[in-house]
Amino acid sequence: MRVRPVGVFLLLIFLTPVLTPTVMADWDDDNWLWNLIGPERLEHGDEFACHGYEGKDINSDNSVIESCKNYLSSHTNSSRWGSEPISFGVPESINNDTISSLKESGFLILGDNLETETEDFLVIQRNGGSLEKNVADIDLLESAEKDSLISIYWEARIFDLKVREDKPAIEFLENQDVWYTTWGEWFYHNISSSRILIESSNSTINLELPENHDSSWEVPGSLVIITEAVVSNVEYAEGENFPSLNVDSKSLKEGWRLTEEGIIISISPGDEVVIHLEQNLPFTYSPLKTFNDLHHSVTVVGHHVKNLHEWASDFYDSPLRFTWLIERPAALEMDWRLPIIAIAVLIATPLTIKWLVARDKTIRQL
Repeated sequence: MRVRPVGVFLLLIFLTPVLTPTVMADWDDDNWLWNLIGPERLEHGDEFACHGYEGKDINSDNSVIESCKNYLSSHTNSSRWGSEPISFGVPESINNDTISSLKESGFLILGDNLETETEDFLVIQRNGGSLEKNVADIDLLESAEKDSLISIYWEARIFDLKVREDKPAIEFLENQDVWYTTWGEWFYHNISSSRILIESSNSTINLELPENHDSSWEVPGSLVIITEAVVSNVEYAEGENFPSLNVDSKSLKEGWRLTEEGIIISISPGDEVVIHLEQNLPFTYSPLKTFNDLHHSVTVVGHHVKNLHEWASDFYDSPLRFTWLIERPAALEMDWRLPIIAIAVLIATPLTIKWLVARDKTIRQL
């Protein structure tokens, strides 16, 4: 079968992007980390964590761990509570050298499908499925245990495929009485809750959360105080009124609210709070694992985040909090063969048209 010139021309056009390899060169930056979206997500309560460098295996190249931390720290704080990134998204298996490198770089939390056993970190496993359409598991989200942390997977793009989110699953999560949090916030809230000091004198209860000098984050902790005494006022030690919480407050902050059995209160490191009671009655107290004594906690974990705008664009108005695993993107370098192919196509186009015109003229003269 004879191949016509026009067929060759069209074939060249369609096969050029397929047959021309993409060349990776150096590394790019995601400008959205510090421009518009990054600051907005920080103010919203999200966490920026590390996931390495695009196409790099942290087990093969441990230097990627510290490099990713430096890349992230040079562009943004990790959280509204602290600047240093403390969470790292790792593959299912990590070797001893990788564990040592993660420790040396100051990471405390690993996730979220890790099968390697380690006692050096808090390991958070993926236990809430995915937000991808037709993949989300509502039954799994409905069966969360009290005081547990539900960690849900989200990736906006896989290679050149844009992933569609599961809107019913998102709507379900946004209407639950749960604490919207992040890996690091959940971790340090539990530590802070266990460090609150409490004393009583006559009809007052004095609370203090000392600053944790071993921590790079300053996250509030929470208590529940059970008493039959009537609370008349809650204030800072300096005399200023302490802020109040609503029963539907789902994002961590300082404050207090009454319950049927007593009072729930969250205070920040370095603060001292005085609770004034109308009667001098006995009380009991215990740390809260979940802010505002909500049933459980939820975070959505963005994986391989190379373009924050693309990963966050569907959630600008959502109350959900995200733990973004930031991956530094590889820069694309122009292949030197592309200009040559482009010139060849430009030359071939008029020649092909000229040939078609001549052929049609010949056919009409027959």
